[in-house]
Amino acid sequence: MIPAKMDAITIATVQEKGIDSVVDWFERHKQPFYSLGWFYLRNQQQMEELFYRSIIKVHRELPRYKKDTSFQLWVASIFIDNCRELSDDEVTLTSEEDASHQDLFSALDQLEDVEKEAMVLTYGTGFSQEEASHILRVSVDKMKELLFSGTQSVRKQLYGATFNGCKEYQKNYIDYLEKRMERPEKIEFEIHLYKCRECQEDLAAFQDVTLMLHHAEWMNDLTVPEHLIANIKERFSEKEQQRQQKFKKLKKVALVFASVFAIVIGIGFFTGAFANVYYTWTEEDEQLRTLLQQDLGQRVNLEAESDGIKVRIKGVVADDYQTLVFYEIEDTNEDKQYVMNFDDGLIIKNENELMKHNTYPRFHPPDLKAEMNKKGKNVFYGKVGLRPLEEDSGVIEMNIERIQELVLDGHEAMLGFGYRSNGFKTGEWKFEIPVTKQPSVEYELNEQAEIEGIPIRLDKLIIAPTATLLEYAIPMGNQDKRIDQVRFGDLEVNDVKVKPDQFGVYQHLQPEHNWQILQMYYDSLYGEEPKDVIVQFDSAYFSYEDKKSIELDVTEQYPQTFEYAGSTISIDKIEIGQPTTIVISNHEVENREFETLHLNVVGEDGNEPFSMGMDTEGVLVDKNGVQYDWNSGTFDYEKLEQPRHFVTVQTLMLDGDKFIPKRLDIYGYNSMKYLDDVVKISLD
Repeated sequence: MIPAKMDAITIATVQEKGIDSVVDWFERHKQPFYSLGWFYLRNQQQMEELFYRSIIKVHRELPRYKKDTSFQLWVASIFIDNCRELSDDEVTLTSEEDASHQDLFSALDQLEDVEKEAMVLTYGTGFSQEEASHILRVSVDKMKELLFSGTQSVRKQLYGATFNGCKEYQKNYIDYLEKRMERPEKIEFEIHLYKCRECQEDLAAFQDVTLMLHHAEWMNDLTVPEHLIANIKERFSEKEQQRQQKFKKLKKVALVFASVFAIVIGIGFFTGAFANVYYTWTEEDEQLRTLLQQDLGQRVNLEAESDGIKVRIKGVVADDYQTLVFYEIEDTNEDKQYVMNFDDGLIIKNENELMKHNTYPRFHPPDLKAEMNKKGKNVFYGKVGLRPLEEDSGVIEMNIERIQELVLDGHEAMLGFGYRSNGFKTGEWKFEIPVTKQPSVEYELNEQAEIEGIPIRLDKLIIAPTATLLEYAIPMGNQDKRIDQVRFGDLEVNDVKVKPDQFGVYQHLQPEHNWQILQMYYDSLYGEEPKDVIVQFDSAYFSYEDKKSIELDVTEQYPQTFEYAGSTISIDKIEIGQPTTIVISNHEVENREFETLHLNVVGEDGNEPFSMGMDTEGVLVDKNGVQYDWNSGTFDYEKLEQPRHFVTVQTLMLDGDKFIPKRLDIYGYNSMKYLDDVVKISLD
């Protein structure tokens, strides 16, 4: 189990020993973290990668650690995030050390991921319910639900028996066994237990499982390989040697370059016009040219050719938030334009060592309206976003194995551009791209606004060479009404407007108390010193808690209707089988409060289905009430004014042995609202 107190790493220690101090800390506390990671990975190579990534992230994020959260809780949150990133769905028990607890491991493996995480954190590692809920970013009430459903599932897997305790009292099991109930409720519960044999048997079997889970042996019996930390230390040593070698290589190149062009560069410094004039003559890409003129990137001019396709890497610009690689692709055989995609055919061989893993690369759509892309039908200038660098500099080892043809018209070009579905070109284009990270500037906003009565914090404005970021926070917790997502309009700084990322890029950061911290991306404002900032809210996506249960009887005739949130909803049909199918519909969308419903189904025995799949149909409705078929492809989404997506038909597929539904539970619903709120902030 994770000890109640763990020694924390101080900034002074890190400054003195560097990342070795974090490695030493994990070596002292490797057992509980190894056991925790084993539930996700079950693979020694991946376990080593898990510790390696966690050490890097703890070292990098340590200056931001706030002591209002316990150190072990902070580290565990980072560790869990890395577990999720590395884990896959198919894990098997391969270690002989698991044999004594194989039944328990197998039962836990049958749980939903979030249930398993709740069980392992609370029972296996010794975190309290409050601490575990903080790590999993759910409310304490939700944590209790996960522990209850998870324990029931484990009990069923281990014993296979069915228990028939009273549903209205089952919610008390967790608090009663952990001695958390208030005295009046406890007395009432015990009086009921005294009279109800079914609840006695149900609670006793439930308690057997919790006691089994509370014992630490099932976690601590896992033996940490002796070479685990030693291998990680060796990796860091090799990484440092490679970094020094690359730095020496870059330094030699820089010295030669400086010697040859010393006179020319000197003239440029004295006249103040060299960079502007030089790049105006020599660089066609307008965005890259602007960045180079401000000395915010590197021009590299690398070229590789394969099967008549020339790929040229023109330049690279990196900061703390992304790495932009500017390229040119020329087809020497045909009049075709090609693009490269980060997630399809582009491989960064040294990504794990060179780049951060807590972000996903931003998507940069092809700019077909740019003058440089109108000059030739066989040449395309574009850029691809990569993850940001871990260190201040390095060499990107980029392999391109596949590129895709652009299409300018037809159904595939609904967004103004498209990709030819069968227009792939394979080849082999390899590059080593030297890159240096550029600095960013942060400005504290410390402003709070309200959206529909819910507070929202505007914390920071970050101006980087490749983007401007607005860091904000929305409250978490178990409220009847909460904001799930905020979309912003234009951001105005010193009378200069920039647009938000049209593909809705949000970066989630480490939560803080009951606040979820996020970042919204805008076009870059680098060079501006903000004095007046205007933030415009575009829309917010709300979740409402509004519970209702509808009894189901498969012997009755359907459809049947019921009222909910001011609407009439139809249960069109119920078909028992494998899977069991329930179809729910509501085609009247005018003035409808909700867009989607939060649903669950309970069976005859009080249990939920083994799993539940869902298919949906829906319509888009614009500001004027005009409806569009989402699947038709005959409209331009970007031109719709304030569109909302209403689900009209939900088909639930319930897995199990001819699962017979007894009750439909509605927990609440989602609804989008468009806003015209504006917040003005002065930084003078």
